[in-house]
Amino acid sequence: MIGVRRLTVQGDSMRPAFEPGDRLVAIRPWPLRPGQVVALRDPRDGRLLVKRIAAVDGDLVDVQGDNSSASTDSRHFGPVSRRRLIGRVVYRYHPPSRSGWWP
Repeated sequence: MIGVRRLTVQGDSMRPAFEPGDRLVAIRPWPLRPGQVVALRDPRDGRLLVKRIAAVDGDLVDVQGDNSSASTDSRHFGPVSRRRLIGRVVYRYHPPSRSGWWP
């Protein structure tokens, strides 16, 4: 069964790919590959994060924001378990002027 999740980007960590307020759709399950954008739970406080997969090593995934100076990611909290991943971003539906499928 495919899980679908809607989410809203908060913060500047994924600029220029995603802006604060962008609304996205993420799906699950999927094969993990470097370069994919994923939604995950922050291992420290459970906040929802949107990051790009930098590396996959077994059950551990290294995630990083595109805007490194504004990103809290695996450089701060280390690799995360696959269980923390909510889904792979596949579509931006808001704002309408930038909506479309995400590779």
